[in-house]
Amino acid sequence: MSDAVAQFREATEAADIDAMMRTLAPDAELTSPLSGRLTFRGHDDLRILLTAAYGSLSHLRWTENIGDGDRRVLLAEASVGPFRMTEAMILELAADGRIRRLNPHLRPWLPLSFLAVKLGPRLLRHPGVMRRAARG
Repeated sequence: MSDAVAQFREATEAADIDAMMRTLAPDAELTSPLSGRLTFRGHDDLRILLTAAYGSLSHLRWTENIGDGDRRVLLAEASVGPFRMTEAMILELAADGRIRRLNPHLRPWLPLSFLAVKLGPRLLRHPGVMRRAARG
C-alpha cells in the first residue's frame, strides 16, 4: 500500500467507508476513546464502528500528520452536532503499510459526550459487535 495514512485521511474526510477499510490491516483494532475499555477488532466490526463514528461527524479536516515509520499522529478538527471538537489519532502501521491500530483521542468533554449519545443507538443495533469489543 503506497501511503495508507494519506488514503485514510482522504477517506475519513469524505466519509468513504469502503476507502477507509482498504487502509486497514485485516487484524486492525481501535480502542474506544469513549470507554477506554472497548476494543473493536477486524474489518466487520470496524466497518460498523467507523460508519457510525464518521457518519456522526461533519466538517472533518485533518490539520497535521506527525511522524514517520510505523507510528503516526494525525490531528483534526471536526463538528458533532453544534459542537466543535479536536482529535489526535495515533496510528500504528503493519509491516505491509496498512493501519494495524487506531487510538483516537477526542476533546473537549461536551462534544465527546454529544458524540457518545449519537453513537450509542447506532452501535447498540449490533449487540454482537459490542459484546466482542467488551471482551478486551
